[in-house]
Amino acid sequence: MPRTGGGGRGGGVAVDVEDFLVRVKNGDDAELAEVAREVAALAEQGRLGEDDDEDGVLVPALLARLAGAGTAEARVRVMAALRRLARCVGCESKERLASIESLSSIVRSLSRDVDEAREAIALLLDLSDIPQVRPRIGRIKGSIVMLVTLRNANEPDTHDDAEKLLHMLSSNPQNVLLMAEAGYFRPLINYLKEGSDMNKILMATAISKMFLSEQMKSSLGEDGAVEPLVEMFKSGNLEAKHSALGPLLQLLFSVTSVLMTLREPASAILAAIAQSDRILLHKDVAPQMLSLLNLSSPVIQLHLLRALNSISGHTNAKRARAKIRKNGGVQLLLPFLTEKNVDIKIAAMNFIFNLSKDASQELTEQIRDTHLKIFVKIISSTTSGNEKTAAIGILSNLPVTDNKITEFLTEANLLPLLISLLETNITTSLTPQRTSLLEGIAGVLIRFTVPWDKKLQSLAVGHGVVPCLVKLLSEGSIKAKSKAATSLAQLSQNSVALRKTKLPRWLCVAPSAETYCFVHNCQCTVKSTFCLVKAGAISPLIQILEDDDREADGAVLEALATLMQDEIWENGSKVIEKASGVHALLRIAEAGNSTSQEKAIWMLERIFRLEAHREHYGEIAQALLIDLAQKGDPVLKPMIGKILAHLELLQTQSSYF
Repeated sequence: MPRTGGGGRGGGVAVDVEDFLVRVKNGDDAELAEVAREVAALAEQGRLGEDDDEDGVLVPALLARLAGAGTAEARVRVMAALRRLARCVGCESKERLASIESLSSIVRSLSRDVDEAREAIALLLDLSDIPQVRPRIGRIKGSIVMLVTLRNANEPDTHDDAEKLLHMLSSNPQNVLLMAEAGYFRPLINYLKEGSDMNKILMATAISKMFLSEQMKSSLGEDGAVEPLVEMFKSGNLEAKHSALGPLLQLLFSVTSVLMTLREPASAILAAIAQSDRILLHKDVAPQMLSLLNLSSPVIQLHLLRALNSISGHTNAKRARAKIRKNGGVQLLLPFLTEKNVDIKIAAMNFIFNLSKDASQELTEQIRDTHLKIFVKIISSTTSGNEKTAAIGILSNLPVTDNKITEFLTEANLLPLLISLLETNITTSLTPQRTSLLEGIAGVLIRFTVPWDKKLQSLAVGHGVVPCLVKLLSEGSIKAKSKAATSLAQLSQNSVALRKTKLPRWLCVAPSAETYCFVHNCQCTVKSTFCLVKAGAISPLIQILEDDDREADGAVLEALATLMQDEIWENGSKVIEKASGVHALLRIAEAGNSTSQEKAIWMLERIFRLEAHREHYGEIAQALLIDLAQKGDPVLKPMIGKILAHLELLQTQSSYF
């Protein structure tokens, strides 16, 4: 009991701290509860403080008993006493209260009954005013989890105080991450919305590395995590974009499957995110979207298809496309060809087109006559340009070696349809859609000009394909130019053979200057011999080599090389030289890829066999050729050696090359 006397504050009863200390140390749990109640009352009245406990022994003694007290009542009373003492004791005692050992004893009470947990939270709240306490509480194993559990409980007092304490602890980012791991995301979302760039990245990265249950993903979505993550992805720096993408995808897949109200906006966000190739870093994204495709409403289907189309369309998406095909993507998409919703149908066809870019044979195994019939019907009907473009694009990726497909498309009268479409669209201003359409048509025409089928070539030429191909060389995109050059090369490969079948045994009249071909040394026409010279294709082909884009070089060189075949190379080289082709070939020898370099040097070797060409171009060519011989691909050296021998810069028998 406190002893009375004349001293003490306010002239009242003096406090016998020694008596309290003995009772705290030696009393049983009931005595401990009683003395703790007395201490709390005196401290509340302002009659027990730093002046009374000069040695600061009471707080450590109470803390020591708290750790070992056997009853809930004793622990509750001790914590109540400590809470009131914390307001009036000296710095040393406060430091004791703020120690890890003390805080650990208090935290243990969070997992006990409601009254004890309530008192423990209240004490921790008071102690949180001490700067060192907040990070220390977070470091105590299980503390944040227990506080989150109490916040989620239905007890009004513990819920409110736990939320207040969590809010105070959230000033430390590490504590916020622990809260998130326990399923309490609001502090983390506040950091995503208002934190520094560094903390935003920290939080987003943490989400992406967490194992999130469906309920946790749902909580994140409901609490508003999607919007700040989208903002980070849209306007943040590269690191922010990267850190935001992972959690975004996790959340969007979750809300697509769990939260009905967020399904449509989530799928729309997915479609927007998929436009960045950073989505390819997340390898399971596309299969997850595929799995949702048939379980969704038309609006969501459209967003998912557009997202998948973006993913599969990225230039470095080859592995992603392979994974989609492996997961049955094509089989899943083919039924959409009969979809009544035109936008969904076009999105599905664009997706099939992308999937077919590097797996034409694989696609052929799944495309049936019924599907081909649908494509031809689309092309022949008055459907939208986008629908036609998608259908033609898919056909352009089917292997030209598949004779059954060629036969079907020929019998379906596709060829004149394509040429008519090409003629109509090449004369109008090019939009992205028209550009894609022309590229697709040029791709399909390769099928109808294959060199092993002269009859099919004649059919194509008879329908007027050559003038269209030549016009594409000047008017089309670089992809269309490349494909047009391929078709012209295929036609020109047979010009020499066709010349032989057309040569008469004798001539009663002199050959017409209009139809006589200097290269093929016969009466040539586009329709009879598929002649590049008579088609007017030489200058536009060479102009492509003069331009800066190198994508069409290989196809153009293949076309020009048909004029350099053994029987016609001399006159062919003269025609190419007359059209300024030597400068263009030297340019490719210097700047083209290895395949184009090899073809250009092969042609230059034939060109420099002629003295006139050596005299005119030898000086400008020699420095480049010597440099290539010394620094270029070793494969090129023997052919370069031949050219240097023609230029008399190297002996023909030299073993240098």
